[in-house]
Amino acid sequence: MEENNSHDVLAAVDLGSNSFHMIISRVRDGHFQVVDRLREMVQLRAGLDKHNYLSLEAQERAIACLERFGERIKELPYGSVRVVGTNTLRIAHNSRRFLRQARLALGHPIEIITGEEEARLIYLGVAHSLAFDSSRRLVMDIGGGSTEFIIGEGFKGLMRESLEMGCVSFSQKYFADGKVTADNTQQAILAAARRIRYIQRPYRQAGWQEAIGASGTIRTVANICKEQGWSDDGVITAEALGKMIKHLVDAGSVKEANLNGLSEERINVLVGGLCILYAAFDRLGIDKMIVSDGALREGLLYDLLGRIQHDDERDRTVTTLMRRYDVDEAHAKRVAIMAAQLLEQVAHEWELDHDEFLHRLQWACKLHEVGLSISHHQFHKHSAYLVEHSDMPGFSREEQRALSVIVRGQRRSFPKKHIEKLPDEMQLSTQRVTVLLRLAMVFNRGRSEQADTYIKLSIDGKKMTLMLPDGWLKEHPLTEADLQHEVEQLRKVDVKLQVFD
Repeated sequence: MEENNSHDVLAAVDLGSNSFHMIISRVRDGHFQVVDRLREMVQLRAGLDKHNYLSLEAQERAIACLERFGERIKELPYGSVRVVGTNTLRIAHNSRRFLRQARLALGHPIEIITGEEEARLIYLGVAHSLAFDSSRRLVMDIGGGSTEFIIGEGFKGLMRESLEMGCVSFSQKYFADGKVTADNTQQAILAAARRIRYIQRPYRQAGWQEAIGASGTIRTVANICKEQGWSDDGVITAEALGKMIKHLVDAGSVKEANLNGLSEERINVLVGGLCILYAAFDRLGIDKMIVSDGALREGLLYDLLGRIQHDDERDRTVTTLMRRYDVDEAHAKRVAIMAAQLLEQVAHEWELDHDEFLHRLQWACKLHEVGLSISHHQFHKHSAYLVEHSDMPGFSREEQRALSVIVRGQRRSFPKKHIEKLPDEMQLSTQRVTVLLRLAMVFNRGRSEQADTYIKLSIDGKKMTLMLPDGWLKEHPLTEADLQHEVEQLRKVDVKLQVFD
């Protein structure tokens, strides 16, 4: 793949619990022209044991797939590819080593996203694929380990939920021996219904004009309904689902049912997904459902394009949090201005010259005081907690944790042990961004001060030099004491800070 620094070729990779998907597209006038699609049924979830540890066999199967994917995207520039992991990688206890190998295979960072963020991206992909008008719609996506439900209007999602149930997990739990009976089918449907009951009332009250399915499982069900003559034009109806379940129970297994429109690779996971879909129709009162080709990976592409074109969901999220917790915006702006000035002087030497690091530093500046809404005492820890545990649309789990660590590290002890818990490739950049936030905070601790003190910052290996105007330290003894504290703290991360005026 030829490198293109203008970002006119973008790629998205979805590391799903059942299948891995990759889509590569060219950007034309704000729209995508698909260059290539790759999909492999990896069934990562099938390699998860009862203690949520991924088997070595499943990891090797996944890495082999990603090495093939990597051949197509390794040469694309940083920021042109988004790779996300979903339910199985969210819950696997031993995912860290696997993710390190996966990143090497792909040549790009991997983000683990929350179920709510997965739902947001799925809706975005479906909305663009079907060119939604302003009507209200319900979108449903059955994955290998989780199922997402979203209600939205146009391109805006209004309600979203991710429930712990999927075609692989349910097929393993209720149909492990391959037999389909009235009893185990009813157990699976009831289990799904219990989970859906959590969202039943608010979703039915919100209502929708059209229901859309957006996953391989739902697409397969629609295809079977059409091929078997149970519904017209691939539209799924409640009646057709009832006929399919009866057909499977009568046959005794999916293999013996000889369903037209069912591929070999879907045989082992069909019935679990079918029971989830049947329960959703019943509990949410869905009459019929059409199918969309667009889903998570298309949503990733449009979200990535938005970031490149400075229409970033994360900016809106940060602004919302600032207002929710009544942040002093003028003070946050002063800190952000100085932090940006410091970053500009060291970006090249510290390998922070991609816009993503500036964004992360600016978000930390804007959110560093959200914890004051809880208590002034150790507010930096409260701020870190709120950043890590709030619903933050647009952010991956790793981004949110890194941002939380930076916010925690704004003052007092340097958060070295917290940084060491982040993914390997995020640790050094997070440490450096934290240093810059700390310095910006030192010069803005007096809240009435303007961010107009010119500070010259330079890097020479592990030595950092801070140059101030003549006589400045003598006029600001409190800041001088704070800077001495920083000298001591930065020694913990092997940075030698020297201050001169």
